[in-house]
Amino acid sequence: MSINKNNCPVPFDQQPLNEYLSLKESCLFSWSISKTKTFIFGLISIFICILISVNFFLVFFSYKCSIFKMLILNFAISNIVLMLVFIRLYLGWSYVVKRLLSATVFYEESGWYDGQVWVKTSDYLIQDRLVGIYQILPFVLRIKYTFLILGFNFLLSYFFYSHI
Repeated sequence: MSINKNNCPVPFDQQPLNEYLSLKESCLFSWSISKTKTFIFGLISIFICILISVNFFLVFFSYKCSIFKMLILNFAISNIVLMLVFIRLYLGWSYVVKRLLSATVFYEESGWYDGQVWVKTSDYLIQDRLVGIYQILPFVLRIKYTFLILGFNFLLSYFFYSHI
């Protein structure tokens, strides 16, 4: 599914479709585009791992704090860390989608000083837009909605923490 090097002047690693395929192969990004059940299981697993590690530091460094307040603080900090992970996911996928949906591709041949712009042919444009719209955009929306849920959880935990 990668673009043939003969028809495209863009270096292999900078071609939008190949950027998508390499991002799809990486561990974190492949998890974000997995099936819904696997995605939710991974989300809960990451959240529990973060919760346990943050809990260790909170117990180790807190002096006189109620257990309930410490649990809410642990939940809020874990939400912040997970939100940072989702910001990274969103930025990575949105960059690739932007390059796939665009009619032009900016690329560098050998360094920052020799950038070029390639106008996609209609075949490449159609293929890239189909991949971007039907294979990536639904997952970008899922990442956005999950981030909003995490933000709501953080605000809720902050509200409970401040009213105890």
